[in-house]
Amino acid sequence: MRSVIAERLTSVMRASGLVLLAAVTVLPCCARAQDSVAPPVDLPPVGFGTLGQDDISLRFQTPNFLISIMPLDERIIRLLAPDTHASLQRLLEARQSEVEEAARRQGIRTPTLFLVTFFGKQDHARFDPEALTVTSQNRFFRAAELLPVSPGFDDRQLRQRETATAIYMYDDGIRLFDPLTFSIAGLSTDQWEGILRTIDRERSSVDARAAAARRPS
Repeated sequence: MRSVIAERLTSVMRASGLVLLAAVTVLPCCARAQDSVAPPVDLPPVGFGTLGQDDISLRFQTPNFLISIMPLDERIIRLLAPDTHASLQRLLEARQSEVEEAARRQGIRTPTLFLVTFFGKQDHARFDPEALTVTSQNRFFRAAELLPVSPGFDDRQLRQRETATAIYMYDDGIRLFDPLTFSIAGLSTDQWEGILRTIDRERSSVDARAAAARRPS
């Protein structure tokens, strides 16, 4: 099921023309380190990651739909395999002006972004995208802005096996490298703590690969 969600997300990005854009620089508001966040502060080198989207995404399900939540922080997505990182980087660039305008409108200096996908388990599966919340350091966060990626996201209804994807913008108070709790429809998940361990291991591996590549042959 996880691979199906990833395939559907890739299809949405292709259908939107996002994967056809030229490679560009990183979205500034996403690349900057959050002031309150512990290491890593520096960005991992590009091109040495091996993780897939499933490795950095948390998932849980309600009776009507599955949810996939993936961070869009550059310190994390650089740990993905190069092609996957490049696709997400192009997505961020394509939406850069929209994200920056939304951040200004909400008074958010360094927003925390997640790519959230709802996957219908049955026909006429209704979902409330604004109900997804994050708890960080005992603070409760609702998305300040939802920026739809796939057509029909605002319909809030899915057919069986249909997906709806959006970029969720949260306040900069979320401590991304500390444990987080995500909740919706009375359900919660603490999977983020395990994902942080995966991120930490891969960051060490990426630094080692980059260092080896810099050594003279």
